[in-house]
Amino acid sequence: MHLGKSYKVSEFLIWTRRQIYGLLICGSVPVILYKFFAVTWLSVPLTIVVLLGTATSFIVGFKNVQTYNRATDALDVWIDILSKSRRWGQIARDFVEDKEVSRKLVYRHLAWLTALRYELRRPRIWESTGKHHNAEYLRFYRVPEWERDINELLPEYLSPSETAQALSSTSIATFILSLQGTSLKMLHMAGHLNSSFYMELQRAIGDFIDLQSRSEGFKNFPYPRQYATVSLLFVRFFCLLFPFGLLHEFDNLNDAVSGFMHGNMVWLVVPCSVAVSWMYTSLEQVGESTENPFEGSPNDVPISTLCSIIERDLKEMLGEHAGDPSSQAIIAL
Repeated sequence: MHLGKSYKVSEFLIWTRRQIYGLLICGSVPVILYKFFAVTWLSVPLTIVVLLGTATSFIVGFKNVQTYNRATDALDVWIDILSKSRRWGQIARDFVEDKEVSRKLVYRHLAWLTALRYELRRPRIWESTGKHHNAEYLRFYRVPEWERDINELLPEYLSPSETAQALSSTSIATFILSLQGTSLKMLHMAGHLNSSFYMELQRAIGDFIDLQSRSEGFKNFPYPRQYATVSLLFVRFFCLLFPFGLLHEFDNLNDAVSGFMHGNMVWLVVPCSVAVSWMYTSLEQVGESTENPFEGSPNDVPISTLCSIIERDLKEMLGEHAGDPSSQAIIAL
């Protein structure tokens, strides 16, 4: 997630420049045919173009609202994970008599966070980070989950036997939560954890299972493909048709001007059509980059940052030193 003040205009123009190149071609071809080849029948009534533009704006606006809601809902899930993780650390520290047991409960929770964020960063076929305009932007930020393998990190939180079992499981994050629940049951049966705190910790595990499932829902079930496809098709059709609707309108302006522009007003179709169409294509591109909140783009939910904050806070609860998350490899521009 972009954590700076704003995107620069130059960044945005570079990010959308391929769209601009295409729009320049779409705007120039009708003018060339109209001006040099006298293909005047290509002109389309502006009313039709306006109606299409209105419908397209509604569809693009609908998509952007829905993708924004997906992003904010995913952020809410991870804010809940942050809050409940701090609560987990507090209970594990204060209500478990053995400090080593407390440490294991906390570190096992950090292992779960690590496994979950690695799973959420795994690419899906519908995600857009592989597209040229997004791939080239990767040089401005880092995705920690793409730089280190999870096999290197889990041993920092789990015992060798637990690490081996976790790595061999189908869902590492789910296995770690199951392991955490089994550990609590054994502590309770051994008398190291009274019933009230045992139920509190088990309830917290249930909350983590729910939050994991909700995160996986955003990851594994994309913004409906039918709406995404219709939105893209409408935008492209509008951008293709829009210059044809301006040909007669600008050609008629020749009667009101003199000098160099007399007879050449139709060339203004190119910049005007590019400017208007660019707004539509940019909104479409912004919506596409927002619809997958965990894919590894600069507009993602900053799960790497949040996990670093949780790890810092929980280790400090245990009296251990933890580095400042701002100094670590995080998704933040």
